[in-house]
Amino acid sequence: MLEREIEEFLAALAVERGFSRATVEAYRRDLNQYRHHLGENEPTTAGIDDFVRAMDDLAPTSVARKIAAVRGFHRFLVAEGLRPDDPSALVDSPRRPDSIPKALDTDACMRLVEAPDVSTPGGARDRALLEFLYGTGARASEAVSLDLGDLDLEDGSAVVTGKGDKQRMVPLGRLAVESLGRWLSVRLDLGPRDDAVFLNLRGRRLTRQTVFDVVRKAALGAGLDGSEVSPHVLRHSAATHMIEAGADIRSVQELLGHANVTTTQVYTRVTPRHLREIYLEAHPRSQ
Repeated sequence: MLEREIEEFLAALAVERGFSRATVEAYRRDLNQYRHHLGENEPTTAGIDDFVRAMDDLAPTSVARKIAAVRGFHRFLVAEGLRPDDPSALVDSPRRPDSIPKALDTDACMRLVEAPDVSTPGGARDRALLEFLYGTGARASEAVSLDLGDLDLEDGSAVVTGKGDKQRMVPLGRLAVESLGRWLSVRLDLGPRDDAVFLNLRGRRLTRQTVFDVVRKAALGAGLDGSEVSPHVLRHSAATHMIEAGADIRSVQELLGHANVTTTQVYTRVTPRHLREIYLEAHPRSQ
């Protein structure tokens, strides 16, 4: 039951809305779980509520994602004339936890980015990679998919390909340009077998796992807890530091490639440390 309709919905997500393969597969898992829960029963609001209650051991974010998949699926059925009503319309989503993204302070980021030994090919690559991640707020997947033709070091910019194969231009700061230039000067010595900017020492494109390993190794070299630092933490840090320095939210949204500005708005909430600094500087009774 619903198997054919689910496949039609997933095809529409991939072709018409440009969802990535990973996102489509996540929707497939969620909807197949929903289909198996229904069994031979017709979809109803009560049945969907029961599906939600059966997931009470999952994190609220996981439940919210599954409900979003079910809602999107039923809206699709109505829009395509495959069903007259939407039984998911009255189902409530659990409230997502109101958490501030984890970010390193500026000094920790500087130490981390400068940790690699640039006198070695691997160190030159790692420094360039870290400068790129922190300097642009790019995702690990965007860094590994970066090709030589995407870079313009003279202009100080790069074109990155984000979720749904959507491309955006990101500026490169002076230190990122210098580090990338240093890395590209030794990249040819590796006998590159790929157009990728970031290669392993065998000349092949880096994997996402290697990017995570590079970040953790640099974190340890900077005296940080490597288990708590990742490429995503660098992305959070870049956004937080720009907002704290006065960057407008729309510009940060464009830099990060967020489709919706509400995703970026979480960075407008200052950290307690930054709030105290502003208070001490601005309030007449703080001294």
